[in-house]
Amino acid sequence: MRILFLEDDPVIGNIVLEFLLENYEAKHCFSSQEALQAAENDEYDLYIFDINVPGISGMELLKSLRVFNDSTPAIFITAYRELKYLQKGFDIGANDFIRKPFELGELQARIENIKRLFNIDEETCIAQDCFFNAMTHQVIKSEKVITLSAKESQVLRYLILNKQRIVSTDEILQNLWEYDEMPSSDTIRTYIKNLRSLLGKEHIVNIHGQGYRFE
Repeated sequence: MRILFLEDDPVIGNIVLEFLLENYEAKHCFSSQEALQAAENDEYDLYIFDINVPGISGMELLKSLRVFNDSTPAIFITAYRELKYLQKGFDIGANDFIRKPFELGELQARIENIKRLFNIDEETCIAQDCFFNAMTHQVIKSEKVITLSAKESQVLRYLILNKQRIVSTDEILQNLWEYDEMPSSDTIRTYIKNLRSLLGKEHIVNIHGQGYRFE
């Protein structure tokens, strides 16, 4: 599941982003303009927008996206308590609200509810007898269940989302790790080696000197 997350508060943003990345693919934006560009350039399964952000509000951002027939489900984060904001949000196309302060468990429950309502499937068919579930970090191959580490699962998910495109080691590092927590390139190569051994080299192709391509 790919989530576009808009939150200008760096403290709240980092806490929520770290939580989201445990189970989902997530991009964090600090302004509506940045989020609008991300939505135009890529596809997401869910928007999570704070209402009060620099520039246009999260509500106005969603309203603009709906005008262009973007039907991606959306959850608003807000500190407002008044009913009028709730009504306005639903009128412009929001699917749910979560009020600050909130528990991370509540946010996940609302995300999972959106998944059920919109039939957003986390299971990817890799081959006739091989499936990958990003939510449970499991590969089901010939009816045998293999559990990946959280990071192996994230690496595989990223390759699948960018299938048929060459993805470099540096790109994987920059998108899946915080700057001060980045492992060495050898760590990525080890993850890839393990995944190729499990899935088959024909599914994760090594493009010499450039990176990897999922097929």
